[in-house]
Amino acid sequence: MRQFLKFRRFLLLTVGPAVAAIVVATFAGCGEVEDTRPGQPVKQRQMAFKEMVKAFEPMGVILRKGSYNADKFLPLAEALVAKRDGPWPHFGPDTNYPPTKATAEVWKQPEAFTKDKQTFIAATDALLAAAQSKDKAAVEKTYDAVHEACKTCHKQFKER
Repeated sequence: MRQFLKFRRFLLLTVGPAVAAIVVATFAGCGEVEDTRPGQPVKQRQMAFKEMVKAFEPMGVILRKGSYNADKFLPLAEALVAKRDGPWPHFGPDTNYPPTKATAEVWKQPEAFTKDKQTFIAATDALLAAAQSKDKAAVEKTYDAVHEACKTCHKQFKER
């Protein structure tokens, strides 16, 4: 944003307000790319990942703040498991286009991508079992395993 403001100021000073307004208006529309494909698979998987994060992040807050309450944690773990399958069907063969944040490695290395997905699913199963047991130590350990599964997959398969 800061660079955009500097660019706008530069335009105002060098070419005048009228030209600057046209250039700024043109570039202002260059935000997030819309998924216009039938069924919007990229948008669907991005929304599915966001839904998972809505369940996962509050669990981390609960654990980091030291305010672990098993009865509040369990519904979040259940919600994560309920939402975890949402994005995967939307990684079809023709879905590597903007606005994707997925790297081409998803399609070049499908076995590795599937392995990371399975690791994530197994980790969420373990997290749910730990949450059901209400054992805080087990919950912390399995939450960390889910977090690590996310990081591992993002490292190779998501643009930063």
